Amino acid sequence: MMKKYFPIILVFAVLKFIVHWIGNRNYGYHRDELLHLSVSEHMDWGFMEFPPFIGFIGKLSYWFFDYDLLGVRLFPTLAGVAILVLCCVMAKELGGKFGAVFLAGICILAFVPFYRNHTLFQPVAFDQLFWALGFYILVRYINSKNRNYLILVGITLGFGLLNKYTMLVWAFGVFVGLFFFEKSRLYRNKWLYISGLVALLLFIPNIIWQINNDFPLVAHMQRLNESQLESISPWEFILDQVEMAPIFIMFICGFIGLFFSKRLKNYKFIGIACLVIFFTMWITKAKTYYVFALYPMLFSAGAVFIEQLLVKRKRLIYLVAGSIFLPMVFFIPEAAPILPIEKYTDYMNLEEVDGRYELTGDFADMHGWEEQVKLVDSVYKSLTEDERVNCVLWAENYGEAGALKIIGKRYGLPNPISRHGSFWTWGYGNKNAEVWISLGNEKASVEYVFEDIELVKMITHKYAIDEENNIPLYICRNPKVDIEEWWSIYEPYIFD
Repeated sequence: MMKKYFPIILVFAVLKFIVHWIGNRNYGYHRDELLHLSVSEHMDWGFMEFPPFIGFIGKLSYWFFDYDLLGVRLFPTLAGVAILVLCCVMAKELGGKFGAVFLAGICILAFVPFYRNHTLFQPVAFDQLFWALGFYILVRYINSKNRNYLILVGITLGFGLLNKYTMLVWAFGVFVGLFFFEKSRLYRNKWLYISGLVALLLFIPNIIWQINNDFPLVAHMQRLNESQLESISPWEFILDQVEMAPIFIMFICGFIGLFFSKRLKNYKFIGIACLVIFFTMWITKAKTYYVFALYPMLFSAGAVFIEQLLVKRKRLIYLVAGSIFLPMVFFIPEAAPILPIEKYTDYMNLEEVDGRYELTGDFADMHGWEEQVKLVDSVYKSLTEDERVNCVLWAENYGEAGALKIIGKRYGLPNPISRHGSFWTWGYGNKNAEVWISLGNEKASVEYVFEDIELVKMITHKYAIDEENNIPLYICRNPKVDIEEWWSIYEPYIFD
């Protein structure tokens, strides 16, 4: 039955892949990408900021592509393409026909935030994939009553938790929703509990890692709440959804269909699960993009609902699809770096002020790293051979440290140290080093540690984010503190 839908799904998948392929090679590594690639060189069952899955994918990117930017970003792009395919296939599984499959695919292509999410090498794309896959398997279970699908749900949940802890919210929503499926009959099915056990067995190595490392997740979430989440207005979360009006309408149609459509009555519990997830995210002041993982499921349901409404006017589905997709096309370059930076600044009508452009956060965070590494390399190579053997590269934050670690490989630079996040756990290197090259650390910080400091340059970049503009590069000698003690007392502040 799916053979008749294969051509249109393939066309949509190829279109999405091409857009990302054009953009994935542009600009440079994002700050977070540098961190995620760095952890892949310290494989473990967890890291200070996130679970281990992204580290494993980073290791694959090294084996296959040697950290080439296009190769690194291939992984989130493939996850995005898989999400599109799942959304289309889910529409078919929910009882939709060609119109619903077509509309579901259009919704994914029109959802501008996905272009950003499926470009950057971050856990987000894989989180969205695991959510979509989990919902798809649940739908397959409802349609077939094959217990094997329950086991697959457990496997998906387990791997999803190893990727991003927000999968717990998905599990909570589904747990509540299942109470409304066939009068909670599924809770009397032993295979549901076997599925949960499978998920736990997959996830338990990370739980053990958290216990052995004093639950860094708690400290990280506390810091995240203080620095970012606490300032989020409750209405900002809603307004961010409504801002993309055509897509948000399909989001709402998904809820309406799951709750009120006769065709979708068997899947009402999924609507309840989605509602629980949405309000849990809202109440806990989650970042807006966390809830985007719900959209593929609701797009599928909304597409089936719209097809049902227009059953006697099938051609209107293409009008609906056009009204969703065409208004969004203009905004795609804001999310995916498909334009050269000079054309992008023209496209956004940005003006150069004091030699700088104010780019959006993500695009700004893709600039400046290569230049930083080149400058550090020039200083490093200016040292004598003995000094290079006894030199430490000290970066202020994980972006700078990640740049020195990943990009620095091409220059033959030694591994850097940083007291920021996971880098702190990898230690201070050679505490008896004769020369330290400090990148990004303010004067007061280096003066606290060293007797002799020499400012080499203040690094500027016209496209880089403010945090990475006008940062100091120092050569430091003669530590006046005990390096080991200095390092250890900083543990409470590694997420600052």
